[in-house]
Amino acid sequence: MNIHLQQPVVTRGVPLADAKALVFMLHGRNQTTDYVMDLVERINLPDVHYVAPQAAENCWYPKGFMEEISENEPYLSDSLDCYAQRISELVNLGVPKSKLILLGFSQGACLTAEYVRRNPERYGGVVLYTGGIIGPPGTNWNMRGSLNGTPVFLGSSDVDEWVPEHRIHETANLFEKMEANTKTVIYKGMGHLINDEEIDFAKDIIRNVQANLIG
Repeated sequence: MNIHLQQPVVTRGVPLADAKALVFMLHGRNQTTDYVMDLVERINLPDVHYVAPQAAENCWYPKGFMEEISENEPYLSDSLDCYAQRISELVNLGVPKSKLILLGFSQGACLTAEYVRRNPERYGGVVLYTGGIIGPPGTNWNMRGSLNGTPVFLGSSDVDEWVPEHRIHETANLFEKMEANTKTVIYKGMGHLINDEEIDFAKDIIRNVQANLIG
């Protein structure tokens, strides 16, 4: 049984039927949905529906995202399965993937990046706050398809304790090869947090979805 699927899913914003954009948000390690839901007021845009699933025991997988994949199994596979099922639920409710912005912070950003790598589509956007694709140094990641112009924002610090800068660039390069429209910003000396400029980049992606939605 997938323990993550037994956890609550928190929603905020306008009703789904009235939304012009949907932001699917994943929290980081040792956090709850409260952390990402605090971003709602910071984003502060109309006509947006927000969805945030909770991880079991506040963690998506036990070890660092640059450990051997086997060290995080079966938890990583369970988390990716939970991610896929939650997205499928939204699609089954009539949400086109072009309306979806996938957003994650820290461990949630790493899981989001890995989900996107394994499930390339034309999403409304991908926002990765201090996170990158999962795997040990030297991994040759399989590119399974095209992101078809999906806007991807990657923001992080040059001194982050958990996510090295080079993995952010590796992630951006891989998504560029998968035909994403990527933007990467590395902030000097920033702590493990989300700054206001990073919020503005997310707002730009959301506004673009609201203005140019292709159903």
